[in-house]
Amino acid sequence: MQSYDAKFGLPVREPERLIDGNRRGGRRNRAVNEDVKETLMRRAIELSARTMRQGKGGPFGAIVARDGEVVAEGWNRVTSTNDPTAHAEVTAIRAAAARLGRFSLAGCDLYTSCEPCPMCLAAAYWARVDHVYYANTRDDAARIGFDDSAIYGEIGKPPASQRLPLQRLLGDEAVKVFDEWVAKPDKVMY
Repeated sequence: MQSYDAKFGLPVREPERLIDGNRRGGRRNRAVNEDVKETLMRRAIELSARTMRQGKGGPFGAIVARDGEVVAEGWNRVTSTNDPTAHAEVTAIRAAAARLGRFSLAGCDLYTSCEPCPMCLAAAYWARVDHVYYANTRDDAARIGFDDSAIYGEIGKPPASQRLPLQRLLGDEAVKVFDEWVAKPDKVMY
């Protein structure tokens, strides 16, 4: 029987040894003081300003940190890369996962210059960061043209009630791949 963690409601996996000797999901030194948190947030804010001024994307920056030390930085690259998923939080999460060589960022915190949009919040959950710190709010973002209220409103609605049409096709064929996954002895759960 599958168990789920209380924090995220995501499946619990057996801890695995990591490159740095820590266990995935294990707590490291979590005593990061407020001055360090504010320094990391200022760095995320400065990153958002600098990259925006350089024309690299929108006014958003993010830092992934572990024990108060920067693991990776990210900034909005939507327009500079023509990638609608290249939000600051997502690019920081991608860079941190690559640097640490693991897909779980348990033991890390995310500092972002703005409250995460639904996509970035979901990415933070999937990455299993321990905490998200943000500066600007979603209302501040909406005021300058980055309004995610329609997406927030859609989340939780049944598919037939959502504005973006969702239609299931070939479910009987696709479920066979899922059945094969369940039986796969060498799968890596995430």
